[in-house]
Amino acid sequence: MTTEENKQLVRNFVEIVINNRNLDAAGDYMAEDMVELVPFPGQGPGLAGLKDVLREMFAAFPDMHWTIEEQVAEGASVLTCFTWTGTHNGEFFGVSASGRKVSVWGMVIDSLEHGKIKRSRILMDALGLMQQIGS
Repeated sequence: MTTEENKQLVRNFVEIVINNRNLDAAGDYMAEDMVELVPFPGQGPGLAGLKDVLREMFAAFPDMHWTIEEQVAEGASVLTCFTWTGTHNGEFFGVSASGRKVSVWGMVIDSLEHGKIKRSRILMDALGLMQQIGS
């Protein structure tokens, strides 16, 4: 795949799986044995672990929406800078729903193999998120 095709695959994952809440399509973009290099606390392995995290985020922030701000690709790796927004309407890491709107910046480096994301390293402003929901 070209670097442009790799960037498009990541954009499609964000739009279809995250923004459109289509977890069934996650395997179209992620390898079953994908590795999250910076997992969420308690995140299980592989695609199943990622889907569990996304389910929890969808429950806590039902209107969550990701916007890709910038992408840079080299070889089989894609760096995506993003902002996600949502309303804290469900429990998140032990913090009861606050009804507060949040805006969280971050970036993710995805490495692709055989047309799917094999390794992912997400870094986002977790402290800012927790401050915004009142933790």
